[in-house]
Parts: sequence; structure tokens; C-alpha cells
Amino acid sequence: MSTFSIFLVLITIVCFLLIVVIMVQNPKGGGLSSTLGGSQMLGGVQKTTDFLDKSTWTLATVLVVLILLSSLSFDGALSDTDSKIIEKSETAAPATNAAPVQNVPAAEPAKQ
Repeated sequence: MSTFSIFLVLITIVCFLLIVVIMVQNPKGGGLSSTLGGSQMLGGVQKTTDFLDKSTWTLATVLVVLILLSSLSFDGALSDTDSKIIEKSETAAPATNAAPVQNVPAAEPAKQ
């Protein structure tokens, strides 16, 4: 498995986690903390909105870093699977079936 494939798997996992964290948040600011009680502790975190906000920014930063690192590790191995049609059209000789064009003078109009 190439490093680029590993980065693709990691990017997919981070995207999934980012979607989950964003979906848990309430757009009006209540979010998970309003349903569980704002001052209750949840897993050692006193304010869940702060935890969700920090995790969103952290996952977004990790996603950007992974994308940049994956672009550096991309070695162009996927370009070997280019279309064979394009290769054939570039190497094919031009068609010689067409008749050569001759310049024929225009006929004079008939006098009446």
C-alpha cells in the first residue's frame, strides 16, 4: 500500500469524524450541552460546546495538513493509466484517403 493510499484512508476517516462532530452541534449554540445540561460534566469536559468547537477546529486543521502532505507524497503513479485512445490518436498518421485539392478556374457565364 502506497503512502498516498494511506493518506486517502486517513483523510476519509478525518472527514467522517468531522461530519459527526458538526452534526452533533446545534446551529443556535445549544448543541449537545443544552440537551445534557450545560454545566454537567461529560467525559471530563465541563463545557461540551467548547469541546465540540475545539474538536471541529482540530479536525479541520488535521484535514488540511493531511491534504497538503498527500499532495507532496503523490508520485503520479495514477498517470500510467491514461487512456489508450489518446495515445493512439497522437501516434496515428494522418489519413491519406482524401483526394488532393486542385484549383480549377471558374467557368465563364454563358452569353444569351
